[in-house]
Amino acid sequence: MHEFGFELAVCQWAEHHWPPGRPRDRTVIVARQLGTRRRRWDTLVIECDPQGLTARARFGEHRLDSDLLGVVRHAPAEWAWYRDALPEPDYPWRYVREAVHRAADRGVVERRRDENGRIELRRKWRYPDWVERIVAVENKPDLDASAARDLLDQIERDVALALADEVWIATSATDSRVEPVLLEGAPVEAGILVVEEDRGADAASVAWQPRSLAVDDPGTRILDRPEGGSYDASACRFEYADPDWKADKRLAIAERAYERGWRSYADSMRPDCRQFQLRPETAVARPFCAAKDRAQTPGECSQGCEQFEPEPPVWRTREWPIDGGPGAAIKRLLDRQRNRQRPDPPEK
Repeated sequence: MHEFGFELAVCQWAEHHWPPGRPRDRTVIVARQLGTRRRRWDTLVIECDPQGLTARARFGEHRLDSDLLGVVRHAPAEWAWYRDALPEPDYPWRYVREAVHRAADRGVVERRRDENGRIELRRKWRYPDWVERIVAVENKPDLDASAARDLLDQIERDVALALADEVWIATSATDSRVEPVLLEGAPVEAGILVVEEDRGADAASVAWQPRSLAVDDPGTRILDRPEGGSYDASACRFEYADPDWKADKRLAIAERAYERGWRSYADSMRPDCRQFQLRPETAVARPFCAAKDRAQTPGECSQGCEQFEPEPPVWRTREWPIDGGPGAAIKRLLDRQRNRQRPDPPEK
């Protein structure tokens, strides 16, 4: 199985069966390919407070970026000039003013001008504390020696920064008595998940339990490290990550996960190609190319593919269940499945 198909299988398993080996006591949202500018994780599991997640639904299905979060989290209960109500930014106030307008246009705060023409705002709802824990999973179905070296360096950096509450490595099951990943010297703080091509809770098993990381403490961001060897006496370069920065970044990542989920892969592929199919495999329905007769990745299924064939226009004139053509119907199906993981907002 290629890494993209393995990633989808891990995401689907986590959506239904996280946490491994324990009963679920929190709502989870699963996303893929999210993180920071320096680091992107394959799979993210956001463990949510159920009531907080329901309250978050009031703010819409689209993410609140860092600028909008600064507005909705600090918007006052009563009308106030935005410069008095919001924290002093480390950038010009005009950008804050633009964020206030964007928040009001999305309907997540109220806005007006006072008798002097100054912009005032008032919150509509208190922004909830809905994120309980963030779990990062790195997927490596075939963990050979060279892949392990690159992966373990990334995992060590994840553990040092402690931006996620837990860090896991997910790899394919083998016939070995001891899974090879256990012999590769992974940090003891990282959990190891062994995945089989199957459905149900038993499709993944824990080979090593992770340790909870200190997300509320300063983190260590490793910038450069010596490669080792007899002639390498260079020093490791690092910097500290402020706890406030970590808290803001965690919330921004959770907001992106709330919007995207893990089924957004169709946005970077070509479901409008007549060769594109979704075939239910052993674990998960994966994108399949009829022309190449194999599962596809987003890199292969793109506009540059030599096998790309646009859907015939007549396909797009058909009525339910494929209004707009099979490609549009596939996107609607994935959107419906993604929306099932987001609760409806409270009535009041």
